[in-house]
Amino acid sequence: MPRLLIFGNSGSGKSTLAQAKAEAWQCPHLDLDTVAWLEDVAPPTRRPIPASQALVTPFLAANDEWVIEGCYADLLDLVTPHATELIFLNPGVETCLVNSRARPWEPHKYESPEAQQANLEMLLEWIAQYPLRDDEFSLQAHRKLYDEFSGPKREYTSNSR
Repeated sequence: MPRLLIFGNSGSGKSTLAQAKAEAWQCPHLDLDTVAWLEDVAPPTRRPIPASQALVTPFLAANDEWVIEGCYADLLDLVTPHATELIFLNPGVETCLVNSRARPWEPHKYESPEAQQANLEMLLEWIAQYPLRDDEFSLQAHRKLYDEFSGPKREYTSNSR
């Protein structure tokens, strides 16, 4: 009964790997982006953690098997006790930048391909700060989450698996 948690920097390949695993295992996939942000709010604003948790908890209760992915260490902390396995995607900033430039339109995040493209420069700057930040999206927070997990775990430092 797999309950896989995948995390890493934006552009690290989380969504691609999570979709492939969920399809192979025929289990539900939750992208934490869908519960982390308030809808139709400009500028983008995070939901309060309890409100995000209120969306994650029913997903966990309804599914014995799952793949969950995201970059939010504060939300990942809520899910980690339920996970049977972790995958930390840490291919380096340059790979994440290349992947982000090549990513297809994500309709669950952007209203149009043009809206996604308009956000790209801001996203690239944010990705580049990954090893320097000390927030819930940082390498530091992800490393701590990985190091503290006592179950099966893997860290990938390239997109070749």
